[in-house]
Amino acid sequence: MVRKVAASSFLGNFIEWFDYASYSYFATTIAQVFFPSSDRTVALMQTFGVFALSFVLRPVGALFWGDYGDRKGRKGALSVSIVLMSGASFLIGCLPPYAAVGLAAPALLLLLRMVQSFSASGEYAGAATFLGEYAPASRRGFYCSLIPASTAIGLLAGSTIASVMSANLGEAALVGWGWRIPFLLAGPLGLIVHYIRTNLADSPVYERMTKALEAKGGAAAGDSRAKASSPLRTLFRYHAKELVISFGASMLNAVGFYTVLTYLPTYLSETVGMEASRSSAITSVCLVLYVLLVFAMGRVSDAFGRRKVLIGACVAFIALTVPAFVILNTGLFWPVLLVELALCAALTANDGTLSSYLTETFPTGVRFTGFAVSFNLANAVFGGTAPFIATWLIWATGSAMAPAWYMVAVAAVALVAMICSHEHSDRELADI
Repeated sequence: MVRKVAASSFLGNFIEWFDYASYSYFATTIAQVFFPSSDRTVALMQTFGVFALSFVLRPVGALFWGDYGDRKGRKGALSVSIVLMSGASFLIGCLPPYAAVGLAAPALLLLLRMVQSFSASGEYAGAATFLGEYAPASRRGFYCSLIPASTAIGLLAGSTIASVMSANLGEAALVGWGWRIPFLLAGPLGLIVHYIRTNLADSPVYERMTKALEAKGGAAAGDSRAKASSPLRTLFRYHAKELVISFGASMLNAVGFYTVLTYLPTYLSETVGMEASRSSAITSVCLVLYVLLVFAMGRVSDAFGRRKVLIGACVAFIALTVPAFVILNTGLFWPVLLVELALCAALTANDGTLSSYLTETFPTGVRFTGFAVSFNLANAVFGGTAPFIATWLIWATGSAMAPAWYMVAVAAVALVAMICSHEHSDRELADI
């Protein structure tokens, strides 16, 4: 059962991030299809603007799926969300271009991105919660690191497809039909994940809570408040401090992840002037390292605790980011590769630990809601906007270093949050 839960969690999250990778790595192509403009920067900002606007529904989706998962079970929420998420991605691959239907094309793109974002808002949090509640306490960090690993593998798959297609297809073929292929693949993959999830049992921690409430008429200690009222109301009334700290901890994940693994290829090609195929190749190498290190960081957090590892990640970003961007702006292949690998290593310390940390922060009755709200709100405000803000900061300041200082500021806020945080890595989830 644990293997089936791990497989469904991996594939569901893979689909979500394969879609996001495809959108990011084909951003310049999508800009030509849906936002024709004589100014390349304006078209690119419009494309990233749709990317950012789709995140507006992330917090709304987090409230919906968190409530669904805490009231009716993790399995049911994840089974429904994957169908909506993969279906929206599939339909993006079927959209007509601006040349055929005019403004209806970008409007439909935005609509489907919002549906996809609404559905995906429960995927990361739900999959991590589901898997964390199955995992033994001594290896919870390692098991939960499968979620960010699947994220990186999704991005790696998207990056690889983008690199191969860019190298073998002409611009006319990419604009005409090539960019559609990654989105169309989401349809059949989503149906496979839906089938696996409908044949799973709900998590033992959640079922134990439900049975205890039924046996005691809803008066089980700790969780009765979540059942007596809405999970959201309980979350804000009794766990507001944990929610704020979790939001702060998730900020670095949001900005760091979207900047290092999805925005930098565009930054290197559009701002620095590096050849697009070389910048994509560097990102692919970094994603391989990310997958390897994220599992290692999960094991490290099992041994030393989540709090220490997350604090270390914040300090690393504060110290490394500005020097790293100085080297990135040289445009030299090997120095850029080494710098991106260093940033990627710092990122894995955060990402490989955050999913287990957030799972351990909230009690069972509000765990899905607390994880989903804090994680998705941070991603809506700071993650989805990261490429747009980075592009705008460069345009507004005239400095290619502006995104680096933005990341340093976010890392400083995350550090304060983690200093104020808890340590529950050695506890059973049912006892939190």
